[in-house]
Amino acid sequence: MNFLLEIGVEEIPDWMIPGALADLKKRFEVLFTGAVTKVDATARRLTVRCLDVPERQNDLVTTRQGPKVGSNPAAVSGFAKKWGLQPGDLHISDDRYVYIEKVQGLETKSMLAETLPDQIASIPWPKTMYWTAKSGFRFIRPIRWVVALLGDEVVPFEIAGVRSGNESSGHRRLGAAKFPVTIDNYEQKLRENFVLLSAEERRARIRAVGIKYKCDTALLETLTYLTEWPTPIIGEFDPSYLTLPKEVLSTVMRHHQKYFSVENDDGTLAPKFVAAMNIDSDAEGIVKRGNERVLRARFNDARFFWDADQKKKLADRVSDLANVTFQAKLGSYLEKTKRVMTLVEQLGGDAFAVRAAELAKCDLTTELVKEFTELQGQIGGLYARAQGEPEEVAAAIYDQYKPVSMEDSIPNTHSGRLLSLADKLDTLIGCFSVGMIPTGSKDPFALRRAAQGIVKILVESSMELPLVSLLGGTADLIAFFEDRVRFYFKDIRNFKYDEVNAAMAIGWGNLVDLERRLIRIQAIRPTPDFEPIAASFKRIKNILRQANFEESEVEEQLLEPGPERDLYERAGSVAGQPIEQAIAVLRPRIDLFFDKVMVNSPDPAIRQNRLSLLSKLLREFSTIADFSEIITSS
Repeated sequence: MNFLLEIGVEEIPDWMIPGALADLKKRFEVLFTGAVTKVDATARRLTVRCLDVPERQNDLVTTRQGPKVGSNPAAVSGFAKKWGLQPGDLHISDDRYVYIEKVQGLETKSMLAETLPDQIASIPWPKTMYWTAKSGFRFIRPIRWVVALLGDEVVPFEIAGVRSGNESSGHRRLGAAKFPVTIDNYEQKLRENFVLLSAEERRARIRAVGIKYKCDTALLETLTYLTEWPTPIIGEFDPSYLTLPKEVLSTVMRHHQKYFSVENDDGTLAPKFVAAMNIDSDAEGIVKRGNERVLRARFNDARFFWDADQKKKLADRVSDLANVTFQAKLGSYLEKTKRVMTLVEQLGGDAFAVRAAELAKCDLTTELVKEFTELQGQIGGLYARAQGEPEEVAAAIYDQYKPVSMEDSIPNTHSGRLLSLADKLDTLIGCFSVGMIPTGSKDPFALRRAAQGIVKILVESSMELPLVSLLGGTADLIAFFEDRVRFYFKDIRNFKYDEVNAAMAIGWGNLVDLERRLIRIQAIRPTPDFEPIAASFKRIKNILRQANFEESEVEEQLLEPGPERDLYERAGSVAGQPIEQAIAVLRPRIDLFFDKVMVNSPDPAIRQNRLSLLSKLLREFSTIADFSEIITSS
């Protein structure tokens, strides 16, 4: 039989829905092992459907172990009495008395009636609310109805004062407030009441507008989960607004109105937009005109702020930064600006980069950034360009916050990269110095993102800066960065974790060098000699550790002819050669050495000399990685 659960609620914030669906799917896949589980949602409902659910849960058989056979009869009698049995009723298994307890599996309907309230209540939400009583049931939004069907029967339970049943609810404006459903007709009944349950179908409706527009994936997801019956419309605005920067117009449309912008073939903005209504049609154009009117007002605000801001140049705003707090313990943005300028110079920045650092935060005092905070940095770059600053300066200011994620690109210019590095380094060093260290999910200054951005910039721009020395020697900050470096190469660049550990074990301060070494390890790993020699290096490291070896030079006169001397000489002959070549030469000789030579010689001088040989070998041929960190199959 099949199972259907629909939780009807007031509108859920769109960004919370995917996480809730993933949790529900996981829960019911555990509850019904082997059943096909499908989850769907709109802003007003969460739905779970499970196919081929058993009518009864499996019986539970538990074996309780008792005394050994031959034990004191009183002990055996006591064990049997504990379970309400006579000694003769016990079974014997593995020379022990055992009680085999059989618990008959519940009917699935009864099990669901008992567990569904907890399953629903346990969905993790970033925030919850209560509405029945201050200490009562908490959920993301008030629950208004619940459909719970197993086959043709309702699974009876109550949650937050709402009893389960077989009645769903349609679109808030277009559909019926209540209508009965079955598992077989559920999706069709919703459709008849202007609810498209499938998120993919809603996405397709939003895309099908008949005009080419810039499809923003994140905005598309937002609109998909904001609507139940999405209908796209094309609106227009006065082309005179196109004198404003594209970034400003796009931000107004996307962030403030949730509109898609439309671009011409050359990438410039067209005086049009695409919006998604949550209604069936707009035959008279009322909704279209309403959206155009709202957008016009927003564009007028943006134009006013742009014109007003031009009356005061960025350079004249630097002193105003003294009145803008960066962080209570770290001072104003003017103080931060001075620190960043010094850092840019230390990183080798030229006059353009230093000038960009001086003006970088000035747009925080502008009206346009106060209104559109997400455009900080970009507005500064646009103002710098409009006010006659060199292009190198304007571009650096524009890109100063990049990359904002691992998917984002790094700044386009060298000055921009130096400014971004210096800004992020200053924030990290300052925050760590006053104890503002990220813990768990708490990271109010986005320090993880800042550190990850530094790593990405250094690697992708092949900028060989001494990262560890730039961190000021703070142990917590160095450890924090080491974790970010490891994350970048393992999770973003997809190097294997043991390769990353091996390469970082001999140093990670120069990230460009670290990347080169990782690429070399990745290239030689498939070769037949790699794993055996990695296993040998691990063996060498263990031998040296167990022997408490203290470094000393190899004494040639103590080397015995044969495998020992041959290994020493061949190691010397390939010293300095690329490890890729040396491995093939060394592998058979290391194998022979361990096969024929007893390292732990009874003669202390010979033992020490052999340990010195192994140490020399390990040291000289671990130039790109500590190969003992490689996980081998042997």
